[in-house]
Amino acid sequence: MKRFDDELEDDRKTNSATTRKEYAKYAVMAILVLVLAVALVFLLRPKKEETLSIDPDEQTENREISVNTELPQTETGETEEPIQLLTAGTIPEKREQTLGIDVAKYQGVIDWKKVATEGIEFAMIRVGYRSLELGEIHEDEMARYNLQEASKNGIKLGVYFFSSAVTKEEAVEEADWVAELISQYPITYPVAYDCEGFDNEKNRHFCLTKEERSEIAEAFMDRIYEQGYTPMLYAAKNELADDAKWETADLEKHYRVWVSHYNTIAETDYAGEYAMWQYTNQGTVDGISGNVDLNIAYFGYEGEEAPHSSILPEQVTANVEALMNFEEVNDTVTAKNKTNLRDKPSQGDDSTVMLQLVNGETAVRTGISKSGWSRVEYNGETYYAVSSYLTTDLSAPAQKDTPVDDDGIKTEFTACNDVVTAKIEVNLRTLPSVTMEESQIVTTLHNGETVTRTGINTEYGWSRVEYNGQILYCISSYLQAVE
Repeated sequence: MKRFDDELEDDRKTNSATTRKEYAKYAVMAILVLVLAVALVFLLRPKKEETLSIDPDEQTENREISVNTELPQTETGETEEPIQLLTAGTIPEKREQTLGIDVAKYQGVIDWKKVATEGIEFAMIRVGYRSLELGEIHEDEMARYNLQEASKNGIKLGVYFFSSAVTKEEAVEEADWVAELISQYPITYPVAYDCEGFDNEKNRHFCLTKEERSEIAEAFMDRIYEQGYTPMLYAAKNELADDAKWETADLEKHYRVWVSHYNTIAETDYAGEYAMWQYTNQGTVDGISGNVDLNIAYFGYEGEEAPHSSILPEQVTANVEALMNFEEVNDTVTAKNKTNLRDKPSQGDDSTVMLQLVNGETAVRTGISKSGWSRVEYNGETYYAVSSYLTTDLSAPAQKDTPVDDDGIKTEFTACNDVVTAKIEVNLRTLPSVTMEESQIVTTLHNGETVTRTGINTEYGWSRVEYNGQILYCISSYLQAVE
């Protein structure tokens, strides 16, 4: 019994020694595995942030686009997918700045061939708007012409829509309307949502809260993305900064932002995320009469997107009446003396004198504009004439041209003293006449440029102005007072 007990004890000791050796071996292996695992975790851990930097050599390019590659954690510890900007298209982007303009009917008939020679790479074209009071959707009168001609001259296209939507349903309606209109054109740059005027109590979207307004913008942009285009939000710096008028912090996570901020420094000090900067509304570009908005996009494209529709767009001509708002009339007119009939309501280089109407010859006036022009039909063709040179008194004798002698103009001007600018543009002439050979165009006054008006003649519709020390004359209906 005792021997049996001793054998049991010996076995126990032997087994114990063997067990200790095995434990030691396993411990060493476990430590090696742990060290290897720690090394692998260190080597393969995700970087916190990877930065793509735009060329810092240029001041306006010295912005950084941060790409967060680390999956965020939720409160429960589960990983979330990283937030992605909604971008669409098949053409790869370039990480560099590009120069562009944004235009609407207010720029008149644009010579896009000249614009292209100015180094303009893209154009954001207004395609339509929802009216501020009635809420009706309208197409911009120059939209199709601008899309057609800009593309034809190698300028890449983006578009924007001016919205006054008050519900998500209206925003989706706007997005579908835009997508249908642009489907036949190569839209490479974003489709922007532009909502302004909401602080004016007369406008239909005055009642919206910041949250409601932001949700409506999201509905538009989400729908645009679903239609295969890159959405973008346009707003002014003071509206975006510190979530003042928009839920900017949330919106900029999903959508590109186009910030409007005019100043004289090389770069905007807007602190939020933005992909496009509208830096002035006083730009000048050959081919555009008057001022135009200039923009920098912090991205570009190597190629051009194909239209979403296989149907070719109808070729259109410029709507020369886009800015005139002609009131429809139907009366017979003749010239007070003689007047030029032009192919468009403009006295600039962009219009051509087709023929002259003289006193006694009649034409049918079909439209009249407060801008000082009449639309007339003569021998089956449509022309435009200065309204102040026409009369409905068909029996009136011909009036003589403005009398001139060595002492100067005999036309009587009532003295005045006010500062004026052109509504769009107006020619300043040496004499108050567009028919006399002696009346030469000295310069063209554009909107924003001011002159002092020293006299006005209501009979013929002329103003006398001072320009760079010269006394010149222009048609009064083309002017507006500067407050």
